[in-house]
Amino acid sequence: MAEYETHVFDVVVVGAGGAGLRAAIEAAAAGARTALVCKSLLGKAHTVMAEGGIAAALGNVYPEDDWKVHFRDTMRGGKFLNNWAMAQIHAQEAPERVLELEEWGAVFDRTADGRILQRDFGGHRYARLAHVGDRTGLEMIRTLQQHAVHQGIDVFMECTIIELLKDGERVAGAFGYWRESGRFVMFQAPAVVLATGGIGKAYEITSNSWEYTGDGHALALWMGADLIDMEFVQFHPTGMVWPPSVRGILVTEGVRGDGGVLKNSRGERFMFRYIPEMFRAETADTEEEADRWYTDKQHARRTPDLLPRDEVARAINSEIKEGRGSPHGGVYLDIASRRSADDIKRRLPSMYHQFLQLADVDITKEPMEVGPTCHYMMGGVRVDAETQASTVPGLFAAGECAAGLHGANRLGGNSLSDLVVFGRRAGMYAARYAAGLAERPRPDPREFEDIARRALQPFDATGAENPYAVQQDLQACMQILVGIIRTEDELEKALQELAVLETRAGRMRVEGHRQYNPGWNLALDLRAMLAVSKCITLAARERRESRGAQTRDDYPTPDAELGKVNVVIRQTDDGKLSVAVEALPHTPDDLRQLLEDT
Repeated sequence: MAEYETHVFDVVVVGAGGAGLRAAIEAAAAGARTALVCKSLLGKAHTVMAEGGIAAALGNVYPEDDWKVHFRDTMRGGKFLNNWAMAQIHAQEAPERVLELEEWGAVFDRTADGRILQRDFGGHRYARLAHVGDRTGLEMIRTLQQHAVHQGIDVFMECTIIELLKDGERVAGAFGYWRESGRFVMFQAPAVVLATGGIGKAYEITSNSWEYTGDGHALALWMGADLIDMEFVQFHPTGMVWPPSVRGILVTEGVRGDGGVLKNSRGERFMFRYIPEMFRAETADTEEEADRWYTDKQHARRTPDLLPRDEVARAINSEIKEGRGSPHGGVYLDIASRRSADDIKRRLPSMYHQFLQLADVDITKEPMEVGPTCHYMMGGVRVDAETQASTVPGLFAAGECAAGLHGANRLGGNSLSDLVVFGRRAGMYAARYAAGLAERPRPDPREFEDIARRALQPFDATGAENPYAVQQDLQACMQILVGIIRTEDELEKALQELAVLETRAGRMRVEGHRQYNPGWNLALDLRAMLAVSKCITLAARERRESRGAQTRDDYPTPDAELGKVNVVIRQTDDGKLSVAVEALPHTPDDLRQLLEDT
């Protein structure tokens, strides 16, 4: 039998970003014995990459802003494929969660009269993003981390969960290993909250760090939960493109929110050519009106530089393909000619230092070169809007690995409010579920013995496949064939390549010991990456239309009937993936009226 240590809790939260921290805080406050398990170090979560702000209709800059406008903007940004109940809860509860962060010590930028300042962002009608310069995610993580530590929550750092445990159809715990020693660890718990973030490391160009390997998506899939909207992978329009060592690193939307404009190699502000019909009535069609909007939102329409991310990413991609890109394969983002150097350094300090230190570019004097980068996953675990419960008893999910709120495309700033609104709900209802059980589920020892044997298989494999080579080929496959623009032929080819990669992954061999072995760690991560990549590709093939982050060259327009359904992925008993199309929840008439009002 493999050696392992055992811990007993009521709630285990997997992932320690904004959603995981907020879930753990709420579960512990409800009296549940709570474990917070993170793959990396506490505080090193991808939440810090959400730099521009947290979206909440506080109405501090524009009093006419309220939850109804925020709800409308979220639904329109998601091309109406959102779960309306999640969008409503999010819009209504976000202001309270922001004020809670302030109460816990978050230091937001301020208006002249001392209230929380809010900035403009793509797809939001009003200036709505509460921010801390361009380091908002970092401030949020710092605040939540300190609050969690203050509560005495048990934290297991550098510990990777590789599978969840069941007792019949119920969750019974989680099984993983310490990255330092390679020793196995088992958590017995009747409730597990997945808050593991996204899938970006399956793509070649991404803003995501090494932790984002689709763990939560895969853990839920293997457990029998439903995944929805997996075709919708958001490519943030502005990532760094030069030098190659930093390609894909995020350039916050706050640059455009503070007046930055996109230009092609001819110096043209090209976004005026790409205004979609849905947003035409409220989007400026001249440079004069777009510039006036920053100071007169009552009498001018918003700049097309702040269209939703899917629209901007496609526009940039088109400019590059048509030969009007920058020297290094992007476009230009110019804030230098629009703001004073002092304003830029004060409002965008991280961007100033990031470009100066990594690209030798002074953004107060010259434009940035930017291009689309894989950034966010709208698809994930199907959850109940109220409780964040999945279709598996005892399994909850929140944040990026949960689906429903954002529909076909997420608006900037909604990610941070998503984390605290639904992280709190996941922790609350996970604790209630655990407390309400008459009998705790118990994992089967044979199950985790099998998991341990599979995990150690790369050390004994007879093949000679290198995990790094498999990942490199996976990233190339997804980037080229399942990227911003998709076609049936390319998706079919991707499925064929993924099948070959799965076979190669079964022959991966690693050398050395389990201690500090990144090759072995990657070999284990690849199982999740391959599963998630296959789900993305199958869902993209099934949705034969262009909507939000799904752009099909062979089906370039939206299909009204497909706008009423989710694509659902499930794993069958024989380990295969099934694809189904299921109707969206019906939106109540009063909320539907909000969507029709402009």
